[in-house]
Amino acid sequence: MRSAFLSLVMLVLLAVSLPARALDPEVVRKLAFGESDEQVAAVAALVAEGDAQAAALLQALADGELQTAGKQVLIVKGDNGVDAVTGQKVAPLPAEREDVNANNRLRRELATALAALKLLSPDRAVRLAAAKELSGGAEDAMLPLLKKAVASETDPEIKPMLQIVQAALELKSTDRVTRLGAVHTLGTSNNSNAKTLLLSALEKTPDGKYIETDEEIYVEAQKSLRAVEGRLAWGDRIGVLFSGISLGSILLLAALGLAITYGLMGVINMAHGELIMIGAYTTYVIQNLFRAHVPGAFDWYLLIAVPGSFFAAALVGIALERTVIRFLYGRPLETLLATWGISLFLIQSVRTVFGAQNVQVENPSWMSGGVEIMTNVVLPYSRIAIIFFAAMVLVLVWLMLTRTRLGLFVRGVTQNRTMASCVGVATPRVDMLAFGLGSGIAGLAGCALSQIGNVGPDLGQSYIVDSFMVVVLGGVGQLAGTVYAGLGLGLLNKVLEGWSGAVLAKIAILVFIIIFIQKRPQGLFALKGRVTEN
Repeated sequence: MRSAFLSLVMLVLLAVSLPARALDPEVVRKLAFGESDEQVAAVAALVAEGDAQAAALLQALADGELQTAGKQVLIVKGDNGVDAVTGQKVAPLPAEREDVNANNRLRRELATALAALKLLSPDRAVRLAAAKELSGGAEDAMLPLLKKAVASETDPEIKPMLQIVQAALELKSTDRVTRLGAVHTLGTSNNSNAKTLLLSALEKTPDGKYIETDEEIYVEAQKSLRAVEGRLAWGDRIGVLFSGISLGSILLLAALGLAITYGLMGVINMAHGELIMIGAYTTYVIQNLFRAHVPGAFDWYLLIAVPGSFFAAALVGIALERTVIRFLYGRPLETLLATWGISLFLIQSVRTVFGAQNVQVENPSWMSGGVEIMTNVVLPYSRIAIIFFAAMVLVLVWLMLTRTRLGLFVRGVTQNRTMASCVGVATPRVDMLAFGLGSGIAGLAGCALSQIGNVGPDLGQSYIVDSFMVVVLGGVGQLAGTVYAGLGLGLLNKVLEGWSGAVLAKIAILVFIIIFIQKRPQGLFALKGRVTEN
């Protein structure tokens, strides 16, 4: 309904801006009475007309409103009708009329033709949709209208698309200068379609001869192809860099909480992945509450989901520390086994409450879509938001550890637990709060992960090993090391994936970490101070 309304608005505006004149009666006759080939040719001729009356006639045929009465062709809307050739109103309508039917081939041609005519619309959305539709192919007869649209188009996204379509038609020209100009136009593009068109110009016939016989055009096509491939290669590099930073920020979020519970407190928490899962399911529940009770504010549910996921995971972590972990400090094997059992319990509990199937968390509208830098590089808003979110969480954690009383106590207990207790620090309370903080950060990681994929009971299992690798590689107890290791492993993983695939990339990274730890057991950054003596 919306597209039909926009089309109607476009036709009205065209009718106001262009002078009305009668269409070629022979073209209209072929459109209404001709065979399939004649109808297609008539559509092309009407597109070449490029005026409002031609657009109205083609739209009428597409909408099933074109009828014939004897030799007369009418556009009929309800009880009103106009002559398709002259545009004059016909009243009363003839009693006996027949519909002009369009087969599938003609409908495809009509869709392309109407898209070409919509290029003159004042509405940017209509022109953009038309340009995207024409990118799939355009008829030679549309070239004059395309030239007119390119000359008048000022939008930086639409104009390059139209130039590619125009160049594709001009490559078929018999005029040497026109083909050479099309090659040069394609050489300035960063569109992957330009590469495809240039490759087609450099193809060989079955007998081994080049399709392009003009040597200068062939040489220029090679230069243009190299230029386009160079820009597309840079686009691929940007895409790999962004994907690596995005994956690194996710690993950072997942490992940041573990850097506190394991790095600072020395607790091997195998249930850390399930704390991530709890944060993700908390986001899912809050999303459903917003959808059910305040649907108008759905786009802002993350304002509640972010603190909600933090506190939900933190409370579970505090309960875990108070009931289990506090009795196992200094006993790493028992802690590992106990937390592994707790992780299984949490997974099964979630399966019982929410079911074994994955659930979907919907992005707010402002996180949908992405930034298209090049045709082969689109940066999703959801990933961009997660990168900024990870940076914000990192800054807040750093400020908390270095600028607050709790951070001072945590660092004091980490460096010398006995001395901290002697000067009045309530070490059990600090342990509880520090473990709750690390667990809450894991919940934030779950909230972020829910925005880029489905949420399931096994969500945390995918990140627990990677989180430990990040913490160990960065250096136990070193926040800066966690940042460098997370981002570094994310970038390295994406680079290796392009060469060897995802599975071999994981294996290569694991081998690299094993060798690195063998050579430097303390990780990238070693702890300094009395903690190294204990």
